Amino acid sequence: MARKRKTVLPAGIAVDAEVDLNVGDDGQFLSARLNISLPGIDRTTAQALIDEAHENCPYSKATRRNINVAINLV
Repeated sequence: MARKRKTVLPAGIAVDAEVDLNVGDDGQFLSARLNISLPGIDRTTAQALIDEAHENCPYSKATRRNINVAINLV
């Protein structure tokens, strides 16, 4: 997505993934949090990149509606 927007990603980007195994009335299920750091990129652009990447990512597509995912720009 950055290349498509002609945005250069800075050094020091990070994605911290946290995955939880939960237990509910219907059994076990997964949830995840992705904490993303894009230093040096303004918040509006960073959020747009994250949203576009999440929409187009094959892993996101495969798990959509199966795993609750919270994506946080930190």
